[in-house]
Amino acid sequence: QLQLVESGGGLVQAGGSLRLSCVPYGFNLDNYLIGWFRQAPGKEREGVACISADGTKSDYIDSVKGRFTISRDNAKNTIFLQMHSLKSEDTGIYYCAGDKNLHPTIYKDYVTLADFEYETWGQGIQVTVSS
Repeated sequence: QLQLVESGGGLVQAGGSLRLSCVPYGFNLDNYLIGWFRQAPGKEREGVACISADGTKSDYIDSVKGRFTISRDNAKNTIFLQMHSLKSEDTGIYYCAGDKNLHPTIYKDYVTLADFEYETWGQGIQVTVSS
């Protein structure tokens, strides 16, 4: 069974930093578009950041641009989300998700924050930013 496992969440004061990690079990991330999503209490899930299968392109929701950085280390088979200058509105459950690229030579640099395109999801991890 394909699975993604997130780690690195927790409680941090506003202005602080956290780094989330995402590790797959049962597969390799090489041909996967990876995204980070979050859901705040009472709100819909939203795409936060994503990185293409070949790591050359990334995309971010406007509210985190300049503060969050997504990266991938294929040698370690791990995806990271580095978060700086955290705000209370960043509070939520953060999910790592993967979309397998079935056409590696064509869509290797494809990025999207549309959650319906991702078929493999982690259980989520809590991030709480206190003001």
